[in-house]
Amino acid sequence: MRYGIFSDVHSNLEALEAVILAFQKEEIDRYLCLGDIVGYGANPKECIQKVRSLTDICCAGNHDWATVNLFALDYLNSEAAFAVLWTKRLLNAQEKSYLEALKLVYKNKDLVLVHGTLDNPQEFNYLTNVYIAEETFRLMETNICFIGHTHIPSIFNKVGNDHVYCFKESNIRLEEKSKYIINVGSVGQPRDGNPKAAFCVYDTKTKEVQIKRTGYDIKTARKKILNEEMPEFLGDRLIIGR
Repeated sequence: MRYGIFSDVHSNLEALEAVILAFQKEEIDRYLCLGDIVGYGANPKECIQKVRSLTDICCAGNHDWATVNLFALDYLNSEAAFAVLWTKRLLNAQEKSYLEALKLVYKNKDLVLVHGTLDNPQEFNYLTNVYIAEETFRLMETNICFIGHTHIPSIFNKVGNDHVYCFKESNIRLEEKSKYIINVGSVGQPRDGNPKAAFCVYDTKTKEVQIKRTGYDIKTARKKILNEEMPEFLGDRLIIGR
């Protein structure tokens, strides 16, 4: 099975379309989304439609839930809250129902998915270091968990009862006695200094995980944000990937 895994689209249609084109070269059997389809960008309706047409598996992100009043705006910064309120006014009842129905965790025999952490996933905590990763490792019933939320690709590794290690390699081969937490980065708003859209391919046969990048029309995505009179910062950060 070859999984195409992606996260944090954030209403960036240009980035999502570029990632879908890149996936089409990867012989993907099944697509999985880790949430935050909406927020920050100017095309929430179109991004919801494209994700729904691509996969029926999508975890809830904090921006998805905030848009439908399932997560408090108090936990978001002012720019994020502005974008959520703007998105809320734009979406119709059917689109909101879709976001309301998103589950926090998805699991099958190969993997587990969550937007932030497996411990208290409804709180959308950031998994940013080895200490926070320990609790998610403890709760894992498979040897691999895919996450998003931080917008920064990273790989956490734990062998048996050993310490957790974090590294930035983009391609790894899974080892049988290890457990892994893979942050696939962000499609629509990367924050690791690389403005290219991030996505992940997981091949269960070869045991390979690859985090890949693709360029997209950042200029158009930024212009749409400014045309909607959303905070300028939300457009400018796309250029620098921060």
